[in-house]
Amino acid sequence: MVAFKKPKGGELTEEQKASNKAHNGKRAVGERANTLLKVTFKALRRVRMCPWKIGRIVAAALVLLHVEHDRTT
Repeated sequence: MVAFKKPKGGELTEEQKASNKAHNGKRAVGERANTLLKVTFKALRRVRMCPWKIGRIVAAALVLLHVEHDRTT
C-alpha cells in the first residue's frame, strides 16, 4: 500500500485522507519496532544484507526483547 499524494492544485478526497491516516498508523508501528531493535541490539545498526535473509535474525532479536521486558504479545 502506498499513500496518496495531493494532486497539483487539488485536494485529497475524504477516503484518500482516511487511507493515508491508516497507512501512517501502520507505518509508525513498524518504524518504532525497527528503532527499538536497533537501539537495543547494536549489531543490527549496520546490517547490510537482503531483507528476506535478515528476517530470522530480527525475529530472534524480537523474542529476546520480549523476554527481557516480560511481554507476551
